[in-house]
Amino acid sequence: MPPKRKRDAKKPGAEKPKTLLPQKRHYRQRAHANPFSDHALVYPASPDVMDWELHYPAFAGTGKTPEFADVGCGFGGLLIALAPMFPDKLMLGMEIRVQVSQYVQDRITALRATSTAPEGSTDPGPYQNVSIVRANSMKFMTNYFPKHSLTALFFLFPDPHFKSRKHKARIISPTLLAEYAYVLRPGGIVYTITDVRDLHDWMRTHLEEFPLFEPVTEEALRAEGKGPIVDAVYTSTEEGKKVERNAGEKWLACFRRIEVPRV
Repeated sequence: MPPKRKRDAKKPGAEKPKTLLPQKRHYRQRAHANPFSDHALVYPASPDVMDWELHYPAFAGTGKTPEFADVGCGFGGLLIALAPMFPDKLMLGMEIRVQVSQYVQDRITALRATSTAPEGSTDPGPYQNVSIVRANSMKFMTNYFPKHSLTALFFLFPDPHFKSRKHKARIISPTLLAEYAYVLRPGGIVYTITDVRDLHDWMRTHLEEFPLFEPVTEEALRAEGKGPIVDAVYTSTEEGKKVERNAGEKWLACFRRIEVPRV
């Protein structure tokens, strides 16, 4: 009998190409963090001392500051989806969990290193306009953003805190809404979405009752050209994709920061 043929060794070209993008399996962490715990955070004393050029070096000297803020940004799906759509707007993710925020930072660094602007484009390059801070937004939101500096605030699939005694930890509350209204400029939009109907009703009711916000429909936002943002809110996050895989429902509620007439 002829000798058995040895299995061919793998050719160098057959190996899967290595990628600079971080792998989530190396950044494991609990799904939620207690916002009332001491997380040993470092934060600016005021927005005036925040050096945004460290976060957005391609925009150094422009005086630009973030306009979009994704509160509890998770693994950064929304930020990565929106960054190429609005290359002239700076976007900031805020995430309290150590490993998750590090993943997003590493992801942004890798995307900046592997992406280039189209030839002849005046844009600084993809993903130069997006960054992240490890922060507790329930405590330090106004340490980062000056009054009326944001045009969009995102609260996507936040922790439901199902137990009644935990409702005080929900990211939408009358006290926190005062801070969100402070940093959001008139006409700016608050986007909320969840797959928990009780949480949706909670967020919607509190926003409806707050005097500086008025509801705005999805149809109205799409008519204003904000359809791509709404689509990203629905589909870009890890939680949103998980809800789709499980054939669950998503509840969207959006509100506009109103202008207060001067007396």
